Amino acid sequence: MNKLLFALVGNQNCGKTTLFNQLTGANQHVGNFPGVTVDSKTGLLRGTKSCEIADLPGIYSMRPYTAEEFVTRDFVLNEHPDGIINIVDATNIERNLYLTLQLLELRIPMVLALNMMDEVRGNGGTIDVQKMSEELGIPVVPIAAAKNEGIDELIDCAVRTAREKILPQRVDFCDDGPVHRCIHAVSHLIEDHAERAGIARRFAATKMIEGDADIIKRLAVNQNELELLEHSIVEMEDEGGLDRNAAIASMRYDYIERLCGKTVVKCRESREHIRSVRIDRVLTNKYAALPLFVGIMLLIFWLTFDVVGAGLQDLLALGIDKLGALADRGLTAYGMNPVIHSLVVKGIFAGVGSVVSFLPIIVTLFFFLSILEDTGYMARVAFVMDKLLRRLGLSGRSFVPMIIGFGCTVPAVMATRTLPSQRDRRMTILLTPFMSCSAKIPIYAAVSAAFFPQYAALTMGVLYFGGMLVGVLLALVMNKTAFRGKPVPFVMELPNYRLPSFKSVMMLLWDKAKDFLQRAFTVIFVATLVIWFLQSFDTRLNFVQDSSKSLLALIGRWISPIFRPLGFEDWRISTALITGFTAKEAVISTMGVLMGAGSTAELTRALPALFTTASALSFLTFTLLYTPCVAATAAIGRELGGRWRGALVAVFQCVIAWLVALLVYQGVRLLF
Repeated sequence: MNKLLFALVGNQNCGKTTLFNQLTGANQHVGNFPGVTVDSKTGLLRGTKSCEIADLPGIYSMRPYTAEEFVTRDFVLNEHPDGIINIVDATNIERNLYLTLQLLELRIPMVLALNMMDEVRGNGGTIDVQKMSEELGIPVVPIAAAKNEGIDELIDCAVRTAREKILPQRVDFCDDGPVHRCIHAVSHLIEDHAERAGIARRFAATKMIEGDADIIKRLAVNQNELELLEHSIVEMEDEGGLDRNAAIASMRYDYIERLCGKTVVKCRESREHIRSVRIDRVLTNKYAALPLFVGIMLLIFWLTFDVVGAGLQDLLALGIDKLGALADRGLTAYGMNPVIHSLVVKGIFAGVGSVVSFLPIIVTLFFFLSILEDTGYMARVAFVMDKLLRRLGLSGRSFVPMIIGFGCTVPAVMATRTLPSQRDRRMTILLTPFMSCSAKIPIYAAVSAAFFPQYAALTMGVLYFGGMLVGVLLALVMNKTAFRGKPVPFVMELPNYRLPSFKSVMMLLWDKAKDFLQRAFTVIFVATLVIWFLQSFDTRLNFVQDSSKSLLALIGRWISPIFRPLGFEDWRISTALITGFTAKEAVISTMGVLMGAGSTAELTRALPALFTTASALSFLTFTLLYTPCVAATAAIGRELGGRWRGALVAVFQCVIAWLVALLVYQGVRLLF
């Protein structure tokens, strides 16, 4: 049986991610779209072995302006999917159908999924699904993705439509008039070009009229033909009184209005919308919005680091400690070679084990953040932050990559591709690494437990908001110097508040946990082995019991003077910071190995020997701000157009981190 490829296409905030999770279950993987650093998700349709679906970025039109629209358009044109599943928000169907009409022009087997039909019914509305199917010439399936309603029917319909190659029965939506004549004139003019390029004629014609440069290039139209085409367009504009883009948009919306008049009974104002408006009076209030956001984040930090996450971490750490002790006794009883014994106990268990114990904290943090995202609150935060960010020379849209940066800098940098302005994109890339990524959480947690056990949540909050403050100050400087100009206007549709999807939240947690464990047992495992080797052998490769005589001590002593003004010059600290370039989790694992701490508790007790309170704060500040991991640096280099630029950004961050840490250390010493 031939393998089928489906494209999942829809507007933003229409439930596309929820539907994708329902369609695929756990059979999905994350990568990048060909040629771009925009995240892609693909998976197998549940109940099938040969039907793959790609979750394309949410868009409003096939006329590409943003990176998402380019990705979606190019995927459909280049990958030639066997079918399209177009999901629309049935509670806001008029706007959603604008994209549908453009997809129909592609002449690809297609199914329309009317999502949130439960809300439509609940608010007294109806949609004549059969009539809409007849009018559009494609199958229409009502679903409620969040409740798993209609999903099996959608899969069956999509697979049947693709296998039987049932094409849309209608692609012409215009009445007689100037637009109709122009589209058909252009369509005949480019017929042979469209056939050679493998692009549906109607789609190519409307894109040519809209002035889509990429389609013009793909069709390879000569100058004479371009002049004829322009003549038809000018004639349409003169006769209709609208410019080319407005004329095409008006034609589509006129048809949508007629279609909805025949098939849709408007619902009353939904309970969800009424509730959302009431909540927004508080959460988006110009005076209360920002303090409430800060309060919500501090509450999350408190629950994560003092209540839920900390308790689960202690339990996991206890289990790892017992396992390490058991391994130690077993190897001793067996009479294992001292080198292998040291590798297992002081290398693997002290290094990898100390990092793995922080898994509950990371999962707990993302549990709360995913709830904020699923409820629709994060969209409000971007809206609220727009006014503030504009003063810094950015738009509210830049806040989205920054929020992602609290998870991982790599996808955050990739997310800047969605910004329409090159200026905004580069400026956001430079600022995003100052948002503390989740990989630094083990560092904060370990040092806070050692020096500020009663104020761990507060310390965490200060660090996170401190990184944001440094980013704000740098933005002010850059806006007045290297990045002068005005940000692109910010437009975002605020979705209704909804209860988060349990399945979506759990799948996100699984992805984060899996990613963390993969890093722990790959990058961090290798880093731990390297650190153990350098710590266990001297320059003559003799096994040493005293790590101060090791290769690692020699390297650490070379660079430790750099950190003397910051209050920490011990070679073990400088060495740990170096390993942090591979992965920030490696900082704690390295310290665990170097200090012979076989458990998190032992490391917590050992840290006061390396730091004073002032130098601990300085160290936390430096780790907060210094360059992210190698993967993030490489991503920055790719987005800025060269590896050397990524290296320059890394050096720039290290300098900023050193200066701010110096101010913190000297300031604390003066005050206390």
